[in-house]
Amino acid sequence: MSSSVLGMFAEAIATFLNIYFVLLIIRILLSWFPNVDWYSQPFAAISQLTDPYLNLFRSFIPPLGGIDFSPILAFFALQLVAQGVGQFAATVTMSAF
Repeated sequence: MSSSVLGMFAEAIATFLNIYFVLLIIRILLSWFPNVDWYSQPFAAISQLTDPYLNLFRSFIPPLGGIDFSPILAFFALQLVAQGVGQFAATVTMSAF
């Protein structure tokens, strides 16, 4: 696989992770509103996309006093991966020239 194709693939993954990060922020902000119907669109789609990832971290950090702190860890982990992929994409792209 050539380095330009690998760089484009890494950039696509980095872009996907950044979009997913925005979806997580939207999901968390919407959870502050109790009248949101999570069974109607587009809320159901957002919930189906983000809840499996958030549930991974909810199994490690249960809600404390009714407040869910697990998204903080989820954001941190996603940002670490996104930065790593972004740096890899930049490195591969720069080495192609």
